[in-house]
Amino acid sequence: MILQKEREMLVEYGKKLVETGLTSGSFGNLSLYNPDEKLMAITPSGMDYFIIKPEDIVVLNLDGEKVDGDRKPSSEYHMHRIFYQKRKDITAVVHTHSTFATTLACLQWTIEPLHYLVGYAGTEVPCTPYVKFGTYELGEVALNTMGDRYAVLLGNHGLLTCGQDLPYAFDVAQQIEFAAELYYRAKAVGEPVLLKDEQINEVLEAFKTYAVRNK
Repeated sequence: MILQKEREMLVEYGKKLVETGLTSGSFGNLSLYNPDEKLMAITPSGMDYFIIKPEDIVVLNLDGEKVDGDRKPSSEYHMHRIFYQKRKDITAVVHTHSTFATTLACLQWTIEPLHYLVGYAGTEVPCTPYVKFGTYELGEVALNTMGDRYAVLLGNHGLLTCGQDLPYAFDVAQQIEFAAELYYRAKAVGEPVLLKDEQINEVLEAFKTYAVRNK
């Protein structure tokens, strides 16, 4: 089976996506890129994560052409492949509809550095304007808005995270959902006290040697 390891990992993490509350039903999507094979594996469209098997995972090249699998790939495959085309430090992409991150996305707010865990993604988590789902344009806007960070809010849509491996990209999604909840709650009662530039930069420097990112 082509990209068997990647397919098995996506099945495992698809279940985690639901179990951790990062999405519900069959929404959200995950992918992995194998730079040696120049192929990406991505979850199928519209399937319950708890019935997906490795053979249901779809393998595409970076032109979006199907290489293996009988299922239809996630409608967001354009958004995944553009990151693998343009960012050589990325081999995993996670897209969620988690409650608080999506709430802030619907407000089109940036998550500012009120907590050091925002540093998992960068100095902040910016938000894109609304762009129709399933389009290459959404991928372009997400890529440009994210910059060199590891997370971006998709306006009126959800959250996109990435990383050099799937455990890290998934962890970013969890930590940014936590930060989004803090930001929402802090804004409800006042103005959060933000970390200064030098403080968040210290966090970014410390995370460079953090085990999850570098394993």
